[in-house]
Amino acid sequence: MGATSAIAIATCRQLAARKASFYLVARSESKLQAVAGDLLTRGASAVTVKLIDLDDTAQHPQMLESAVAALGQIDLALIAHGVLGDQEQAQADYSFTEPILRTNLLSPVSLCTWLGNYFAAQRRGVLAVISSVAGDRGRKSNYIYGTSKGALNIFLDGLRNRIDRYGVQVLTIRPGFVATPMTAHLRRNALFAEPNTIARGIVKAIERRKDVVYLPAVWAAIMLVIRSIPQALFKKLNM
Repeated sequence: MGATSAIAIATCRQLAARKASFYLVARSESKLQAVAGDLLTRGASAVTVKLIDLDDTAQHPQMLESAVAALGQIDLALIAHGVLGDQEQAQADYSFTEPILRTNLLSPVSLCTWLGNYFAAQRRGVLAVISSVAGDRGRKSNYIYGTSKGALNIFLDGLRNRIDRYGVQVLTIRPGFVATPMTAHLRRNALFAEPNTIARGIVKAIERRKDVVYLPAVWAAIMLVIRSIPQALFKKLNM
């Protein structure tokens, strides 16, 4: 879901080399068809595409049921859609905040609820969700986006606690800065990673049955430091 995002494409390419079958979901038909063709040339066994705006949660059950019908069963679900939003607009006007929360939080929660129950009934499966290091602590530069990801992290923690005992892996993926179209307006620095690097980390985390993975791994240390700063000092920093 969010199959045309840069990280999703890079991850699917790795899985295509293993002859995986795909059900790709996004809202741009031309981009979906391009990704489907690319995966087939890279070894995918089969590719089905579904055009849908994932903000419309009412369509989720029917879409996921059609995915099961197309694939036979779902072994791995990757939720990769999201928006950065505009912090300055959102902090001034709630009407800009709500769409960010809908895309980054409410839509994934809807998908994860259905998929979590599906995998628990199967007593197997992997639910991998792309969150962000921004969810670890609110910072003035992106606390609206960070709120959506922080709330998503808490939801995934609870879901994992509920369904891990049924053999289901719930993987929270927390990338730092990634060089994608969503961050094209930001100035690049040494902390920016390429989508292929993140994709390799996702596949490795799935194979190792990780619960939470920071990508690249250096972000685990960076965010540990940021979370450890006392509130009295933190509120005076420009972050």
